[in-house]
Amino acid sequence: MINVYIYALDTLADWELGYVTSELNSGQYFKKSSANVSVKTVGVTRDAIATKGGMRVIPEVTTNEIISAPTTVLLLPGADTWDDPKHIPIIKKATELLECGATVAAICGATTVLAEAGLFDKRIHTSNSLDYLKMVSPNYKGEPYYRNVKAISDQNLITASSAGALLFAHIILAKLDVFSEGTLEAWYNYFNTGDSKYFYDLMQTLTPKLK
Repeated sequence: MINVYIYALDTLADWELGYVTSELNSGQYFKKSSANVSVKTVGVTRDAIATKGGMRVIPEVTTNEIISAPTTVLLLPGADTWDDPKHIPIIKKATELLECGATVAAICGATTVLAEAGLFDKRIHTSNSLDYLKMVSPNYKGEPYYRNVKAISDQNLITASSAGALLFAHIILAKLDVFSEGTLEAWYNYFNTGDSKYFYDLMQTLTPKLK
């Protein structure tokens, strides 16, 4: 069982996790041999939060209920409220998860708090820009490990810029191995280019071949 936790905080950037959460929740393109995936929202409390798009989300679990195991995945979205001290426990949990071999995936503003916590000091990572990280995270010391790309993975840490939501999803889905290789590439190519050719390729990977 893969346990995926989506951290829900006020002003959560809805669109940044849209690609990956829709696929993990629906399982519509999963390969038959895929592990079972549980997706839950997690919050400081179970009180509803309001996303940047105005949607209300009620967390299903709280931070202390996250299972610390190598099969756990924590998704940290961008938001304008990351500087609130009440989010310190989830950063501590992210540290714990990385240490136990679980996957932590952060995009946009979520990268700043990981940088501030020192989690980028020895790990390859990206963000909205190097200058952005240095400005927003004064304790950041990971400049030699910064890469100017939309999204990147270094072992069990996945990071992305605000413009990298699709590639971010691709890397996470590949890491979890829930799509076949052909399905994942066709899926990514279709949403990346809009070329209908890749949509038909995607459908073909899901259709049992006639004998």
